Amino acid sequence: MTRKTRQNEQSRIETTKTNGSHTNGERGPVPSPAMSSAAVLASTVTRAERKQIRQILRRALSGPIEPAAERDPAGEQPTPDLLARLISEGLLTPSAEGYTATAETAAWLRRDLCDLPEEAHATQHRAIEVETLVTPEGRQPVRRNLQESPLFPLLRLKEKDGRPFLSKDALAAGERLAADFDFAGLQPRITASWQPRLSARAKGAAPAAVELADNRIAARTRINRAVDAMGPELSGVALDICCFGKGLETVERERQWPARSAKLMLRAALLALARHYAPPPPTARPRHWGDDDFRPRIG
Repeated sequence: MTRKTRQNEQSRIETTKTNGSHTNGERGPVPSPAMSSAAVLASTVTRAERKQIRQILRRALSGPIEPAAERDPAGEQPTPDLLARLISEGLLTPSAEGYTATAETAAWLRRDLCDLPEEAHATQHRAIEVETLVTPEGRQPVRRNLQESPLFPLLRLKEKDGRPFLSKDALAAGERLAADFDFAGLQPRITASWQPRLSARAKGAAPAAVELADNRIAARTRINRAVDAMGPELSGVALDICCFGKGLETVERERQWPARSAKLMLRAALLALARHYAPPPPTARPRHWGDDDFRPRIG
């Protein structure tokens, strides 16, 4: 056997040891560094422990948890051992008031409560809500990600009396405006266009607008009518936030408005848009202004 043949044989054996399956007594594949400790915790606890961990983390998100000396018979108070384990996993942190939630707490709860294991890590960045969709075949439950809505940051705003800052009609009007804007193809292009320029078009050819479908033209017509209904003073802020996805602070800085004024202008615009989409019924006009016995009696 020559020297070159021995080198090739040794290289083949080393490659087999590296890529081959592990035998009994050898260690398995090393876990990926991207695998968080919270994911390891979810795979090593029992069903009862996981249920208790969920209760603990929910309480931590609402406020600090006071340490308990021993387990409560009803399971409401966590044990010191379980609290220490959650602290080591980065799900709780000790403070002067007790144990508080960390930035990983809410994400771990979303992953753990996800029904689809393949979407567990994507669920932590979503706000899923189950709704009922009416189709020609019947009603069908669907899962909707609220964070895809441009008005999602405003859903948490409340009035002083606890009412939502934006009513359901205003939210529905803003989402309808955004849907028509996207369907009409009015979003600006962010990538390169490979279509020929106008100068390269043959003379006498139809303009590009002719290639639009009727439903897209109808969507653009609805956009124009909605802008006219809101007026020039309010339509700009509604288009910037609902259609172009700009934040409230960005709108205030671009328009040089006072702080926290964009949300008030947006609410006024969406309420006007809601009246445009669903006009209130006309009020009954009085036929006369007289009392019941205003007519003169004859005889």
